[in-house]
Amino acid sequence: MSAPEAGRPSTPDSPVVRFPSDAPPAGQPGAIRARLPFLRFTLVACAVLAVVTVPGAAVLRGSTSAAGVAAGIGLVVASYLVSGLSVAWADAVNPKLIMPFGLVTYGIKIVILGVAMSAVAATGWTGLTDMGVAIIAAVIVWTGAHLTWALRTPLPYTQPTAGDSGGPGGGPGSGA
Repeated sequence: MSAPEAGRPSTPDSPVVRFPSDAPPAGQPGAIRARLPFLRFTLVACAVLAVVTVPGAAVLRGSTSAAGVAAGIGLVVASYLVSGLSVAWADAVNPKLIMPFGLVTYGIKIVILGVAMSAVAATGWTGLTDMGVAIIAAVIVWTGAHLTWALRTPLPYTQPTAGDSGGPGGGPGSGA
C-alpha cells in the first residue's frame, strides 16, 4: 500500500486537513489568505488583551494611559500584520522570495518604528511608558497565540514505505 498524500485522509473516515501546499498559486483568489491561517487566532488574542487592558488602564491611570496601551497593542498588531502579509505574498509569488522580503520588511519596520518612537519620546507624552509596557505585553500575547496555533495544527506527514529506513542513503534499494 502506498503512503497517503500529505493532508489527505488515510482512511475513509479520517478528516481532510488543509495544508499550505494546498494553497492556490499566486494570482488565484485566496492565494495570500490561504497562507495566513494563524491570523484569526492571534488577532483574537490581541483583541482580548485590548478589551482587558485598555479599560483597566483608563480606570487605574487615566485616559492618556489608555491611549498609550491602545497605541502599543495597535503597533504590534500592525507590525505583525505587515510582516505576515509580506511573507505570504512572497510565498504566493515564489517561495525563494520569503527570506529577502521578510528581512527587508523587518528592516523597514524597525527603522520606521524607531523614528516614530523617537519622535513621540521627544514630545514628552506621558503615555509613552504605558505604550512600551503594552508593546511588550502584545508581543508576548501574539507570540504565545501563534505558538499555540502552531502546536495545535496538524503537520503533514507520509507513512514510510516498506524497506525505507527513514534516513538519507540508508535503506534497501537506496543505492548507498
